[in-house]
Amino acid sequence: MPKVKIKKHYHRKLVRDRIPEIIESKGDLHKAKVLNIRKYRKLLRKKLVEEAKELENVRKTDLIKELADILQVLKSIAEFEKVPFKKIEDKRKQRKRERGGFRKKIFLVWSNKPAGEK
Repeated sequence: MPKVKIKKHYHRKLVRDRIPEIIESKGDLHKAKVLNIRKYRKLLRKKLVEEAKELENVRKTDLIKELADILQVLKSIAEFEKVPFKKIEDKRKQRKRERGGFRKKIFLVWSNKPAGEK
């Protein structure tokens, strides 16, 4: 019996826990592995950037889904790093009080100091 050549689409990215199960339920094949802690930390942060980039061009109808994906990654990072999400929310509120939010739609064109310098 001849070997059947399988077309493989390489993803090489961190995926949600149930993705392998979902692939298998459709009768499809995959290869996945469990990451070590160092690699997981790195790829979890990379996943946040990936999800944020998807938000850039999202249609209004998909906005809630994409924001939920970003929030899931944020919560996963917090859980992994053992940072209570309440601490993050408290820090967000503090920074908003100190530096403001984004409601005024201000676009800074230039200043005489580099970004972040006090």
